[in-house]
Amino acid sequence: MSDELVIRHCAPTMANIKTANLFTGNFADRQEMLDEVRSLNNRLKNKGIRVLALQYEKGRGLIYVYRPGRLSKDLQDCKACQLLKQCGYPDLDENICLRHLIQKLEGEGEFPHEIGLFLGYPPDDVEGFINRRKSWKLCGFWKVYGDVEKASKQFERFRKCTDLYQKQWLMGKSIEHLTIAG
Repeated sequence: MSDELVIRHCAPTMANIKTANLFTGNFADRQEMLDEVRSLNNRLKNKGIRVLALQYEKGRGLIYVYRPGRLSKDLQDCKACQLLKQCGYPDLDENICLRHLIQKLEGEGEFPHEIGLFLGYPPDDVEGFINRRKSWKLCGFWKVYGDVEKASKQFERFRKCTDLYQKQWLMGKSIEHLTIAG
C-alpha cells in the first residue's frame, strides 16, 4: 500500500477534519496486508491515527484509517447509539463496536451500512441510507438526507484538503509530515 494511496483516500482524516476513511488496496496475501498495516500504524501512531485491516478477499484488502478519539465521540451521539443498537451492536465501546463491525464484514450477511457511523457521517444520513429512503437531497462523499448546507461545506473541505495533501506529497512531503497530531 503506497503512501500516495493513503493520502488520496485519507487526507481529511490525516488533517484531523474527519473521523475516518476507508479504502481498498491490492495485496499479494493477507500477511502482506497485515504487515503493511502494522508498518503504517508504527509510522502514524504518534499522530493519533490508527489503521485496521477490516477484510481481505481475493487479493484486495479493506483498510480503515481512523482517529480513535473522534470515533469514540461520534459513537456517543444519541442517534448513533440508537442505530448501533438496532444493528445488533452489543456494547457501544469503540473497540467492541469495531470488533463487531469486522465480524459483520467477514460474515455472509448484508454489507453493514452502519459503517457510515464509523466514518464520521451524520447519524441522520446513515439512518436514511440504512432505511433505503429514496429522498436523499445531495450525493457527495455520502448520500445526504439531512443538513445539505453543512454537508456541502464538508464535502468542499474534504476535496480541498485532498488536493492540497496530494500536491504537498508530490512536492516531497512525507506522510508523517502531512499528518496532523491530534
